[in-house]
Amino acid sequence: MTALLVSLGPDLYWWIGSLLTDGFGQESFGWTTYGICPGFELYFANEYIMYTILEFPLFWYGGAPLLLLGFAGWYLSTRRGRDRLGRTLAGLTATLLIARCLPSPLLYAYDTMSPDCAQLWDPLSFALGIDLYYLIPPILILLATRTPRGQRGLVGRRVAIVLTLLGTSVITAQSTATSKVRAYWELGCDGSSYTPLRGLATVEAQFLCRVRGHSSDDYYEGVPGWEHVGDREVLAQGRQLCDLAERHGGNVNAQAVENAPQASLAEALVFLCPAVAQAQAAEERRQADANDAYQARHDNACAAHPRHKPRIKPVRQQHATMFTEFWYIQGWENGFEGTAPDPVRDLVGSERGALTIWAADEVGNACLTAESYTRRPPLETKGWEEIIEVGYESPTGTLTLVDGGGESITGLTAKGPGSYRVRVHLRGRDLVTQAIDPPDGAVRLLIMVFPGEPTEPIIYK
Repeated sequence: MTALLVSLGPDLYWWIGSLLTDGFGQESFGWTTYGICPGFELYFANEYIMYTILEFPLFWYGGAPLLLLGFAGWYLSTRRGRDRLGRTLAGLTATLLIARCLPSPLLYAYDTMSPDCAQLWDPLSFALGIDLYYLIPPILILLATRTPRGQRGLVGRRVAIVLTLLGTSVITAQSTATSKVRAYWELGCDGSSYTPLRGLATVEAQFLCRVRGHSSDDYYEGVPGWEHVGDREVLAQGRQLCDLAERHGGNVNAQAVENAPQASLAEALVFLCPAVAQAQAAEERRQADANDAYQARHDNACAAHPRHKPRIKPVRQQHATMFTEFWYIQGWENGFEGTAPDPVRDLVGSERGALTIWAADEVGNACLTAESYTRRPPLETKGWEEIIEVGYESPTGTLTLVDGGGESITGLTAKGPGSYRVRVHLRGRDLVTQAIDPPDGAVRLLIMVFPGEPTEPIIYK
């Protein structure tokens, strides 16, 4: 009776589940492989034959009809005093049930000698588990109808030993086989709501996505050297590195962490290790505070300068502290981003839809005033060290000055698309290029934009 209930267990589970829910759904999968994996090839070569056999009614419901038939034969034989015949019928029933479900686990156990072959079986792992489960009823039958201890022969003992060794080898192979390298869709690396397989936690999947180079960062190619290491092993190494980092306050730059054999995983450790995530978040806050203090210091230095007093009223006057890491700030219109004109005397250059203006000795800030006019303003030379005027053609009337820190100035072309002149005044170049530690706010720029013909550049000073 126990063997019968065990054989019916999976079918009862799915039947009850389908009644209580809308069904468990369906799942399909596919894979591509190269080379020969004998167990896997043999499994699929005989798949049709196996399914044809399993379609025979005696093997339905986990072999329950065959089990009932065998039980009836054993019961009738023992009632008539023919115990040996009853044990033979029971053994035959058990053999047929074992032959039904043992080949797949044995073929899998053979293929686990090669990690690459073992990975091919992973989508079938649930079916393999069911096959192992269906070994329980025949084992129960053999135990229930076994020959009394004093009457057991050498053959019976050997069969029991062989079955025990086979079952142990299959279970051991499943538990010790090298884990697979999951694809990005199995890990949910595409950012969808797909749940990672095999019960992976979200942080584990994110860690593996980063290690494999499947993260949303298109420029990140993953951690070299771990491409063919199984997911389970990568996670185990990551946790070891996490434990080491935790002992150093989550600092992945600690000497002990950098010297660890798996140190290359540190760049992805923020997803797996809370201590590292907290340490990096604290460092990011510290850097953000330092940047804010740096910017505030330069803003205050620029605000301390006297404001320019135009001789004629501009349409608008704007002030900004503009930062650059590459000597220049740029001016672009829609559709002309990325254009970098050559500057005249390393101060200002123009092309259709683009401007280049010197602002720092490679890295630094400039105190900038931008004024837009509808007519030509008077020339002002007092207090300025360099003054150059260039022609500029505005195709869209949307000229915007941008720096390397996200600051921008718009509304410079007061009359929309057309021809303009751009006059740039500068002071402080010598101070920042010659002094080792120039004062904040040393570079000052005054930019005047007004309508005019695009003639040759004019160098006033």
